[in-house]
Amino acid sequence: MKPYRWAAAGDVNAFFGLMLDNVAGMVLAVSLLAEVFKFPAQFALRHMIPGTALGVLVGDLAFTVMAIRLARRTGRNDITAMPLGLDTPSTFGLVLFVIGPAFLAAKQLGLDEEAAARHAWHIGMCSILLSGLFKIACAFVSGWVRRMLPRAGLLGSLAAVALVLISFMPLVEIFHEPLVGMISLALILGTLVARLRLPGRMPGALAALLVGSALYYLLVAAGLTAREPSPIDPAAGLLPLEWLEAFSFDWLGAMRESFQYLPIVLPFALGTVIGGIDCTESAAAAGDEYSTGWVIGVEGIATVAAALFGGVIQTTPYIGHPAYKTMGGRAAYTLATALFIGSAGLLGYFGYIYVAIAKPTVFPILVFIGLEITAQSFHATPIAHYPAVAFGCAPALASLVMLFVDNVLGQANLRIEQLAAPLNAQLLTLRILAAGFIVTSLLWASALAALIDRQLNRAAAFLGIAGLCALFGVIHSPFPGSPMVLPWALPAMPEFGHSQTPLRLGLAYGLAALLLVAWQYWLAHSEPSPSGRGQGEGRQALLPAAPSPEPPPDHTP
Repeated sequence: MKPYRWAAAGDVNAFFGLMLDNVAGMVLAVSLLAEVFKFPAQFALRHMIPGTALGVLVGDLAFTVMAIRLARRTGRNDITAMPLGLDTPSTFGLVLFVIGPAFLAAKQLGLDEEAAARHAWHIGMCSILLSGLFKIACAFVSGWVRRMLPRAGLLGSLAAVALVLISFMPLVEIFHEPLVGMISLALILGTLVARLRLPGRMPGALAALLVGSALYYLLVAAGLTAREPSPIDPAAGLLPLEWLEAFSFDWLGAMRESFQYLPIVLPFALGTVIGGIDCTESAAAAGDEYSTGWVIGVEGIATVAAALFGGVIQTTPYIGHPAYKTMGGRAAYTLATALFIGSAGLLGYFGYIYVAIAKPTVFPILVFIGLEITAQSFHATPIAHYPAVAFGCAPALASLVMLFVDNVLGQANLRIEQLAAPLNAQLLTLRILAAGFIVTSLLWASALAALIDRQLNRAAAFLGIAGLCALFGVIHSPFPGSPMVLPWALPAMPEFGHSQTPLRLGLAYGLAALLLVAWQYWLAHSEPSPSGRGQGEGRQALLPAAPSPEPPPDHTP
């Protein structure tokens, strides 16, 4: 039996890929909070980032140990560790729909900026604690979860976030500085999507960072662009101790308020569970047989650890294991990532990284991540279910629009009710479509996938669940802030929205479900279709054959 080579030359490229993905995730979280919600960036660095980084430290250390144990058990010396990092979809989700809105709501209640930031921090910690506990529970029933929900439903909601938010929002930032952003984007797309080789086999993410940053600082030195003022003092971020406030556990007092965000938090957690299953399968296909339960359990434990230490972003296994194996990575790259990211957050030098990195060089990585998640969502779904995946993206479009509309209304100190017709009714409808859009996407895509398979009763069940969710405001809440409600104690609705109350929305889904049940009954008792087509064959006949899957490109969460 050959001794396990836990470190190899390929670990260098693998480290830069995994490390930069995690750095991009932390930069993204702080930047979105500071730029979209005017959240104090210094507070985020000293309170939120240390615990978030510690979650990566715990998870990647655990996966390093798992790789060494698998090598000893199998007697192989080419085992590659499972990569783990910050979950990009839920970074967007928690920042844009949980932490940021909680911060603004606290300010509207009269709290000063720091008190509002602390309140939002507590809600973020509670949210990912619930997420982590949910994932640990799913580790024992991962197979059952996967069987209960169609892949089109799970991946449709993930594709919605990936395409509409992860890919689009960074493009807005890239075009703030297009000379730098487009060069970095071209390098990212050329290496990671088109898979073109660079001199010295340099990783695409590292090349984009170095070339883009060099160009950015040359433009600044030549006076052709202005360097944006930093919202933080990196020296003041060294050796942060404020995150230790988490050990007082005062933040658990925000748990009850955090429950209203479960329709956002739990679908993201479920998405990482399914992603963990897929990651384990892709690793097995590459020759490394990890335990699915252990992989999901580790990501759950790492997420809980992040919450207990003040973190606000959950961790997840990354889908790029086969790519890291192709690079020649073993276990050293996850160990190095764990130590670098963990120390950057806990010692505070991440502040210097945040200030030094030109943001237009980081955001192209996120564009690629969004595109790759979207592409993989379609590749992993039967062709007959492609319309279901696409349908699941529709509610996210409304959420994207409302993200900017709410910002404009807030700056103008206006409410939708104060606007003239028909704009007021149109924006109310968009708010209804956007509220709880992750759950809406999952249920819509699942229902359509069942309908395509001619399982009308199953589709009716998904619509019935959607009706119950609408009744209690889990989805389609028409009220500001999208709160959950009791159908017998509804707040007042504006006159132009009288037909869009939770009661009517729930009834609409219920009637649609009854229609499908009746339709199924009629089909079962009517003459068989002369075409004799089976489940899903009608759609399959109209579509080309599925392309054979390709191995995933490098360092893709």
